[in-house]
Amino acid sequence: MKICIVTGGTGGHIYPAVALADTFRHLYPQCEILFIGNDDRMEAQVIPSLGYQFLSLHTSGLVGNAFQKGRAVGQLVVARQKAKGYLREFGPDIVIGFGGYVSAPVMMAACSLHIPTMIHEQNSIVGRSNQLVMNRVDAIVTCYEKCEEVFPKNKIHLLGNPRATIAQKAPLDQAYYDSLGLDPKKKTILVMMGSLGSSSVNALMKDALGSVDTTSLQFLYVCGKDNSKDIHMFDDVKDIHVVDYVDTLKIYKKMDGLICRAGATTIAELTALGIPAILIPSPYVAANHQYYNARQLVDRHAAYMIEEKDLNADTLSQTIQTLFLDPAEMAEVSKNARKLGKPQAAYDMISLCESLIK
Repeated sequence: MKICIVTGGTGGHIYPAVALADTFRHLYPQCEILFIGNDDRMEAQVIPSLGYQFLSLHTSGLVGNAFQKGRAVGQLVVARQKAKGYLREFGPDIVIGFGGYVSAPVMMAACSLHIPTMIHEQNSIVGRSNQLVMNRVDAIVTCYEKCEEVFPKNKIHLLGNPRATIAQKAPLDQAYYDSLGLDPKKKTILVMMGSLGSSSVNALMKDALGSVDTTSLQFLYVCGKDNSKDIHMFDDVKDIHVVDYVDTLKIYKKMDGLICRAGATTIAELTALGIPAILIPSPYVAANHQYYNARQLVDRHAAYMIEEKDLNADTLSQTIQTLFLDPAEMAEVSKNARKLGKPQAAYDMISLCESLIK
């Protein structure tokens, strides 16, 4: 079996694609996997470092002024022709696109060569690249029902994000967990704010977390590598353990709650594991998709949400107490989150691939 996977731009597109590839490789050790991505984005370093074959294209998003958009269209045309050459030479049984603007020309090329095709949409708001090819591909895998507002309904398969499978299977690394110096007798709340990890927000976090009764709670706060200077800001606050980075897959099994952004990968992981969460969507993303990702959980009482415009020490502290200091509420939110989880996502996608290849 030969699989071509197209992905790029951000980790939100790349890591679900890698999760699917890893599962393919586990189930079919002899299968050949080719990744195609941009030559100047993070996939050009990440994918080869994981031992996968990688070929590159040069594309840009359809944004900016008329000249920039025109240049992007020209790049798309050139990339489509180059992708045709890659696909003819590799001869894949199926081509799977995970979004990012590099995905569109490859999927177009695959369709023109009559190769079976599938695209994956990680978010509740459909990305522009997937919209460009949605009427031409054979199958569309989604994570949220909201995507039915855009995609052709007869092509949709609500299977979830392959990262859910990886998170659900990931074993606890006891030595790594022990190295963090946490109290195993207390509930642990993992706080990961991503791009919010600025000094001003770290100060907000100190005020909010420091005002919570930590008799039964402790916080593992990831301040971000760019803000490692702020690690000592919390030295005088009890039960807040600060690190600049944490490998979440190694410790998820010991986490009782999350305070985090509402990116597609994070939500796929926390729902697969049933971890109750306070979501703080980033407003700095395309079409405000993190808000809509979070909304899907909040409407089902599967998470709490604080919009960034409403984020302050008081609102965060109060929400922490409402959710994490009430065992019955934590259990209810956990149960509802798990109902939305798709821990078999990677396996279900592979089954769909097999049906398309036949």
